[in-house]
Amino acid sequence: MTAVDGRRTRWDTHRAERRAQVVEAALEVLREVGPEFGVEEVAERAGITKPVIYRHFTDRAGLVQAMGEWATANLLDDWVLPVIHTADAPRTRIRGAITAFLGFLEQNPNVYWLFVRHAPADGSDVAQANKDLIGAAVAGVLHDFLAIGDADPRTADVWAHGLVGFVQNTAEWWLEHRTLTRDELADHLTTLVWAQMDGIVRSYGITLDPDRPITPEDLAEHARSRGLLPRGS
Repeated sequence: MTAVDGRRTRWDTHRAERRAQVVEAALEVLREVGPEFGVEEVAERAGITKPVIYRHFTDRAGLVQAMGEWATANLLDDWVLPVIHTADAPRTRIRGAITAFLGFLEQNPNVYWLFVRHAPADGSDVAQANKDLIGAAVAGVLHDFLAIGDADPRTADVWAHGLVGFVQNTAEWWLEHRTLTRDELADHLTTLVWAQMDGIVRSYGITLDPDRPITPEDLAEHARSRGLLPRGS
């Protein structure tokens, strides 16, 4: 068994802490200055020199990529996932996820625009990664609804990514125009998203109450009605 070098472990910890310090400073500068921020400003905010930043991130694109990873994790872990994976009624879950996404954009507009309009030229695409991750999370929720209608489970991926694109494009428009309040926009988007989700399950002959949670008993009853489970099971 290979012994662990304590000095290396301490150095790895130091590097991780320094990277986090630089990313935090870069995000502060980004929020104040905008997507065209400079590495010099980040170094000054972090209280270090530019060479130290380049030692950890190679170049500005590497720093921006790390900032994007923070944004993705923050959006999912702190905003979207806590409200989307609940046992609440469908409409509540939909509105919660939409409100969370709009809240993130409202609090971090420059962070969002950096990855939508000022993506690094190295081929990395944080905005697309965001869409993919959120789409996968939404697809997991849609499986609940589509299971009621015995739909092909692959349909969830199609609908999820379509809905994510629809909400994201509308949110970007709102971020620039602000003709509605965040709550007003959340209400309208919730209505539109629910109408689409309700429509697909209705095509399978199923009617859902948007204000009543889907329970395991609902799924079992539907399975029995389709002859997939014996009565009394």
